Amino acid sequence: MNYTTVIGLECHVELSTKTKAYCSCSTQFGGKPNSHVCPVCLGLPGALPVINQEVVNSAIKAGLAMNCQINRVQHYDRKNYFYPDTPKNYQITQQATPICSDGWIEIELASGEKKKIGIERIHMEEDAGKQLHTKAGTLVDFNRSGVPLIEIVSKPDLRSKEEATLYMTKLRSILEALEVSDVRMEEGSLRVDLNVSVMPEGATEFGVRAEIKNLNSFKSMEKAVEFETARQIRALEEGIERSEETRRWDETKNETILMRSKEMANDYRYFPEGDLVTLRITDEWIEAVRQTIPELPHEKAERFVASYGVTKYDASVLTLSDELACFFDETAAISGDGKAAANWLMGDISRLMNEEAITAGKLKFAPQDLHELTVLIREGKISNAAGKKVVEEMFRTGEKPGELVERLGLAQVSDEGKILDVIRQVLDDNPRVMEDYRAGKTKIIGFAVGLVMKASKGSANPKVVNELVAQEISRRAEV
Repeated sequence: MNYTTVIGLECHVELSTKTKAYCSCSTQFGGKPNSHVCPVCLGLPGALPVINQEVVNSAIKAGLAMNCQINRVQHYDRKNYFYPDTPKNYQITQQATPICSDGWIEIELASGEKKKIGIERIHMEEDAGKQLHTKAGTLVDFNRSGVPLIEIVSKPDLRSKEEATLYMTKLRSILEALEVSDVRMEEGSLRVDLNVSVMPEGATEFGVRAEIKNLNSFKSMEKAVEFETARQIRALEEGIERSEETRRWDETKNETILMRSKEMANDYRYFPEGDLVTLRITDEWIEAVRQTIPELPHEKAERFVASYGVTKYDASVLTLSDELACFFDETAAISGDGKAAANWLMGDISRLMNEEAITAGKLKFAPQDLHELTVLIREGKISNAAGKKVVEEMFRTGEKPGELVERLGLAQVSDEGKILDVIRQVLDDNPRVMEDYRAGKTKIIGFAVGLVMKASKGSANPKVVNELVAQEISRRAEV
């Protein structure tokens, strides 16, 4: 029997506000343990929370970018649970009245087909602290306690690990462009809870789902989908009775591990947060936030294709990072040669950035410098191979392309007289070339071109070399 995998994602997004959700403590990552705390985020008796307006603005901005309805009347709720890293023994969240609902984002499948993935809700909440498990025992750092989050809950519209990754990639790029979060999964700014179930192909009723908590990479998410799909299919075929459960991903064993049975809403004993007022969001407020929304990645990609002539694929890669998209946009606007800029950024420059683990915003050279490099190549002043050497030095030192060409002696020779002298010397030193040519082996011309390029140490203009080698061999063959 064939089965269909059904996937829904709950994304916890740490917001890039300077202060916490309900107090003025810093949200800066790191810092000495328990140094970014106060009576409010520690839940001390008598301390009262205050709504951070920037958190609300960020949630509205995300909702608008994801085509959501913004719900005008906002209430806060208490979600009760008892963990060492939850100082109040409850989390301030939104259960009954999420700030955003009924939205969608669109992904493009490998086939080129576009698919809308529904956004069920976006709600505001606060983060818990962090437990540190040491040999001496479990310690708790409350610096992260009270850091503002939005939780983005998709509808169960995803059907494969590939779709899940496309959705998460699109979601992350939107959030980064909005600047509501730095979406650094390695720092916990973006965490994913994965809901997976399977059902017989053609069925309309979803199977029993499992939730896999706190995945912090796309790779882990894909592996978890694979494992859970296989585990649940095996259980169905063996007739094993199952109930909804919460599991965790074990990176070492590459499998999900049972944590507990799945909690339901009544397990958390939700009730209204009495210390925060009802929040009313006006049309004017929403419109003011709407005006701050920049051009989104998919909109940029469409413009790059239309304005700069790059392929849809190239445009999609260039817009995965807002910094890379901006660097490309500025370079292409200066040079008018979007294809050359895209090739360098997606090729050698991306490779160098990956090796050094930096982003386009940390590059030591500017878009004007990349434009200058493409001009040097286009005008034949340096070869493409020399351009690769220049890029590596630009990346390392930030030195200007023209200065590097001169310092490294990479200027391309186009003087026909000088190149012809090299060609004649090469042919004199390699009589086999003429012997093979006269025997009808015309492909030897390419071999001769390679010898000339080697003799010139790559400085000769390849186009001129190709033309002159063919002419000189043909001349000699007639003698």
